[in-house]
Amino acid sequence: MKQEIQDPPSTSPEANASITATESPLRQELAEQKDLNLHLAADFENFKRRSRQEVESRAAAQKDSFIRELLPSLDNLERALASGASPGTLQFHQGVEMTLQQLRLLLRQHGIETEEIVGQPFDPHRHEAVSQRHDPAQANQAILEVFQRGYRRGEKVFRPAKVVVNELKHTKQGHHAH
Repeated sequence: MKQEIQDPPSTSPEANASITATESPLRQELAEQKDLNLHLAADFENFKRRSRQEVESRAAAQKDSFIRELLPSLDNLERALASGASPGTLQFHQGVEMTLQQLRLLLRQHGIETEEIVGQPFDPHRHEAVSQRHDPAQANQAILEVFQRGYRRGEKVFRPAKVVVNELKHTKQGHHAH
């Protein structure tokens, strides 16, 4: 009895070849399934990443759109302040000023900044010239006046400023022609 337990059952060489032949396609199919699962997992991770990026991009575009729609209201508040306060409207004027300050703070919290550019050189990448004027006291191509405030996010222009530019060279040529 001991001998029966210790000795493995005898198989013919033909039977061993048959088992090996059956294992090989199964191992190959298992390897192919593992590859397929790895590819599917990678594709799913890429899909999740792309979906997250699309959602973030869409949200950023909607926020930018909202801010662009809000800017004309800020422009109007600035115009109201520029018109000056009369003695009877001083509190109203202060309220408009406070509202404008709050809106500017909100824009800064979202990375939208503005800058004082009067006297600075005109930059066609950051400013839109709507008019030219001659002022010999200022440098050529200096910004003399801002019609509409410009905004930027970091170094990227969010909305170009509409400005009046000092034009000295054109005027000098005009004097020579007379």
